[in-house]
Amino acid sequence: MNEELKKFRMPAEWEPQKSVWIAWPYNKNDWPGLYKFIPKVILEIIFIISKSLKVNLIVNKKITNIKKLINSNKITNIKFHNIKTDRIWLRDSGPIFITNRKDNKKMILNFGFNGWSKYSNYKNDNKINNKISKIFNLEKIDPIIKKNGKTKKIIMEGGAFDINGSGSILLTEECLLSKTQERNKDFIKKDYEELFRKYLNIKNFIWLKKGIAGDDTHGHVDDITRFVSGNTIMTAIETNKKDKNYKNLSENLKILKESKNEKGKKFKIIKVPMPSPIYIKNTRVPASYMNFYICNKKVLLPIFKVKEDIIAIKIFKDFFRKKKVQTIDCSKLIWGFGAIHCMTQQEPKI
Repeated sequence: MNEELKKFRMPAEWEPQKSVWIAWPYNKNDWPGLYKFIPKVILEIIFIISKSLKVNLIVNKKITNIKKLINSNKITNIKFHNIKTDRIWLRDSGPIFITNRKDNKKMILNFGFNGWSKYSNYKNDNKINNKISKIFNLEKIDPIIKKNGKTKKIIMEGGAFDINGSGSILLTEECLLSKTQERNKDFIKKDYEELFRKYLNIKNFIWLKKGIAGDDTHGHVDDITRFVSGNTIMTAIETNKKDKNYKNLSENLKILKESKNEKGKKFKIIKVPMPSPIYIKNTRVPASYMNFYICNKKVLLPIFKVKEDIIAIKIFKDFFRKKKVQTIDCSKLIWGFGAIHCMTQQEPKI
């Protein structure tokens, strides 16, 4: 299988997609006091994406009602799947697809999911990939590593790393190397690099330091820094020196400026401001424009009803000239500590 894996890679998000996976929201505890607003936001996201890309929608309760809702909003290009879930954040619990276009093959990397080593209700989410594998008769691989004489299944979330499709990866030390919310006990950089080298054919590792304030994942990279082309990186910056994010994001920017791609060339860095701090019920939430999602013809950009929205929109429209940038008001969705990228998982074309 090792030799076989060398033929596979994880395509970048901007490469052609066959579909996107989304889960319908049921967990009212994820948005205390605001849940009633959430289905409408998810519906808007599904509507926009479905215009140019097939949506695989995971539902597990009141399927007839949800189908009626989808139909009443004239949404087509959608397929329903009855799979139990705990939360909607499929970027972390859903399938990571790897492809071998030469042999016309696609497989699922079935990482273990344990609720970000924070929450106890994750068992349904940890079974999602098994169900998808059976539905489509797709081969799945459980990534493992041998450590201290034992073979262990790897815990990993899709939001913990970002790739450019040609051998480079973005990660944070806070998420993967901290003892807080430790996903894989006693793992060091070498272990993670071995993992990504083996299963994603990564050659070039860019380790950033920390994520943003309010992030309950403890440092996911998809809230702070993202590849937008093979050699271009968008990264969040904070200009207010008194803000909690200033030091960490400044340090990350310095690392990015010194980093190189898999061919030894410097990256083009696009700086995107953080939105003004957002608090819901006296809790700071991890609002960030970096939690966008790129699909075939569009880029879905989260906005938060703050003054920085207009700046972020211009930056995205200036860069994504061949795609339509569509904004989604995520000022309530973010109360679940996630936004558009967190709730989507693309399936690449082969």
